[in-house]
Amino acid sequence: MVIEIDKGSGFCFGVTTAISKAEEELSDMEELYCLGDIVHNGKECERLRKMGLITVGHDALNQLSGVKMLLRAHGEPPSTYELAKMRNIRLIDATCPVVLNLQKKIKGDYDSDIFRTQQIVIYGKNGHAEVVGLVGQTDGNAIVIECLEDAKMLDFSRPIRLYSQTTMSLEGFNEVVEYIKEHIYSDSSFCYFDTICRQVANRISNIRDFAEKHDVVLFVCGKKSSNGKVLYNECCSVNPRTYIIDNPSEIDYSWFDGMLSVGICGATSTPKWLMEDCCELIRKYINTNN
Repeated sequence: MVIEIDKGSGFCFGVTTAISKAEEELSDMEELYCLGDIVHNGKECERLRKMGLITVGHDALNQLSGVKMLLRAHGEPPSTYELAKMRNIRLIDATCPVVLNLQKKIKGDYDSDIFRTQQIVIYGKNGHAEVVGLVGQTDGNAIVIECLEDAKMLDFSRPIRLYSQTTMSLEGFNEVVEYIKEHIYSDSSFCYFDTICRQVANRISNIRDFAEKHDVVLFVCGKKSSNGKVLYNECCSVNPRTYIIDNPSEIDYSWFDGMLSVGICGATSTPKWLMEDCCELIRKYINTNN
């Protein structure tokens, strides 16, 4: 049996940088706080916890003082920086450069005269850490839409400026753009900015090709990963024998009976070492039972 790990799967640049910063800080000290899960993968979070990383929620900012705290790749609203300064918390900012650039664009719009006349709209997942950070650039005044149905509720008599969460579907974003173009009033205006990260977006077509060429696909990702859900569904669309697992203990070896090839892939939050562990377990099972 052929077992292949998708070369395009695994941490994106932003996540890799955040984890590298955490490891660097932890090598010099006993503990480091992280505001929220550094990555939506339980196994990787557990590995870093054993190194001394302490994950806390935003409510902890009011209780901590004089500590080091990592800000993950998703980014944070301005209020987080202000509170950290008040509490004498030293921030290690690992915000993804793509997200940081998007934050600056939205804040620039909001701080200018544009916001007084136009609607700032963000295509993204309500409550997602990145979106919370983006909405925070507008003091909570940006409008968040998750799908085409949400876009239908916009006020088309007023100008619209549309942005996107960096990990959203490019196809979905384009559908929203076309709908607004068709419905915006003739005496109004519509500007849109494709702010989707291509490192993430390009994985969709690549992972389809990967899933299609294997008899069975093992998709490894954490249950909290929104990007993982998108990529898993893409795999399923071309290969119905696609199975999603959070960790190697969830593997059902009957999935591989009679199969000639297994493809192992994952989300932008899936560590390579976890996919390699899955590969090794499958290989041992095949060798033992053949």
